[in-house]
Amino acid sequence: MQNVCQESVYNGIFQEHSRTIFNYIFYKFGNEEKAHDAVQEAFIKLWENCAKVVPGKAKSFLYTVANNLYLNVIKAEKVRLKYADKSLKNTNESPEFIMEENQFKEKLDHALNSLPENQRSTFLLNRIDGKKYAEIAEMEGVSVKAIEKRMHLALKALREKIDGI
Repeated sequence: MQNVCQESVYNGIFQEHSRTIFNYIFYKFGNEEKAHDAVQEAFIKLWENCAKVVPGKAKSFLYTVANNLYLNVIKAEKVRLKYADKSLKNTNESPEFIMEENQFKEKLDHALNSLPENQRSTFLLNRIDGKKYAEIAEMEGVSVKAIEKRMHLALKALREKIDGI
């Protein structure tokens, strides 16, 4: 019986899945170094849990671990940026401008956070990371039409929630 703890099986899993997992995480992070770190960490976790993971479930285990690592990094970055924003407020802008800017950021953050996860990730991958619909569809394992629909719904919801977009 094959076992992930066998070096040949583990190496085969690495050869077969490391590149696609890297691409998946890279598209989410938009940062090659962080994607490499997440893939490396996912394979370390697979090795540490090799006795518990059957070869047929290794791919889904790796995707889950890599995605969770991604989510943890994003959460940490949000906290870091929140505190960095407060320390960078030494500008020459008028108090009214700063207040309006903060209100708009809050509205935008609230609107983005209220979107379903698939619409939010599609919107951010397209508008922030510059990914094409076909790339997003491949990463998410859905059709380009599904991505178009998600984007349409995301834009519609954002327009309703934020005046002036």
